[in-house]
Amino acid sequence: MSIEMEKNFQISQDFNDILKPNNEEEVSLIVKDLYKKNLPTEIIGSNSKNFIGNKLQCAKVLDLSKLSGIVEYLPEELYIKVKACTPIVEIEEILKKSNQQLAFEPIDFGYINSSKSNKGTAAGYLSCNFSGSRRFKSGSVRDHILGFRGVNGKGDIIKSGGTVVKNVTGYDFSKLITGSFGTLIALTELTFKVLPMKNSSGTLIIHEDNKDEIAKLFNNLLGSSNEISGSVFVPIEPSNKKFNKNREEIFKFNDLKYEGPFLAIRMEGSKKSIDERIRDLLIELNLKNKKKSILDLHQSLLFWEKINNLELFSNIKNSLVRVVVPPSKCINLMKYLDHDYKYYIDWCGSLFWIEVLDMNQEKLITIKDYITNLGGYITVIKNSENSFPIQDIFTIDETRLYISKKIKESFDPKRIFNPGKMYKGV
Repeated sequence: MSIEMEKNFQISQDFNDILKPNNEEEVSLIVKDLYKKNLPTEIIGSNSKNFIGNKLQCAKVLDLSKLSGIVEYLPEELYIKVKACTPIVEIEEILKKSNQQLAFEPIDFGYINSSKSNKGTAAGYLSCNFSGSRRFKSGSVRDHILGFRGVNGKGDIIKSGGTVVKNVTGYDFSKLITGSFGTLIALTELTFKVLPMKNSSGTLIIHEDNKDEIAKLFNNLLGSSNEISGSVFVPIEPSNKKFNKNREEIFKFNDLKYEGPFLAIRMEGSKKSIDERIRDLLIELNLKNKKKSILDLHQSLLFWEKINNLELFSNIKNSLVRVVVPPSKCINLMKYLDHDYKYYIDWCGSLFWIEVLDMNQEKLITIKDYITNLGGYITVIKNSENSFPIQDIFTIDETRLYISKKIKESFDPKRIFNPGKMYKGV
């Protein structure tokens, strides 16, 4: 560590490979030293999503967990500015006091590791760009990041965006770094758009096992004028004993009248509006003769919490992949997965969460080729501890890989930050 850095730190960290800056200025000094010495570094926060991506072998660890706290919150302006590693739970609690919520719907990866909640930090969400069930209507994290501050791979402090939604000239770096898994900059501060919370929530459950009918319903729901804010299909589990059969236990609700597969449809707003829209939807989609259940406010909130917690895959021992396909190809993928995989479908037919047995490189390539031909992409969220290491965790073509390398060179020319986390050479 340089003499300049030692003067600026309360505690010298010469003999520690884990560097924990207290503020943005210290982050900048650390990265300048890492850049000078050409030391590859892993960036971490709360580690809630650290298992996603390629394993890293780095000389140093840059722990940003001390960069936590609310910087500014103006409810009337619909934004909140926070330090990068502020826990999402803390942000949600503050927003709730003003009857507001994040404009994107968070998803909780804690359950797939330990069967306990761990939503992680603001920077973790921006870095991964994973969003919950409301995504197909309200957008992802990328759509609701207003600005950021951070440190690039040379140690320069940079900022982008502001605190209001408006058209600006120049590059929108906020969108660029979202989903980059810490490979471009070390985030120090984020500004998110927030929205008023909905007064109530209700969920219509259609008990249906015909996959062609499910695909048709998804398609009709996408075009419905009844303001659907969530739609998932939960099929029955495969008979293979290697899958943990927890479906009936997780979705055990007083108002769930029938067992077996079901399609859940969420509506939010006033209680009166929800009741009217459910009645309209039953007529619009010709569902009156279907077996159905309706979850009230409390059961509806709990249901979607379980969906966004990925509780079907709690403490998963097998591999878990995330697949996004065009909604029109939903039926193709359902029939491909039938009886051999445990899965459920979110985003009104576009997002699949799939548990895979005995994952290896050959099996991944087979699945990826099929999904790519459908016009979709796949991300390996978690690989089984008993499986061999696999490559190509993220889907990318040669053109986008070339562009990603050029962007990496611009932000981080010596590949200091999380080298190879997403792709080789990036």
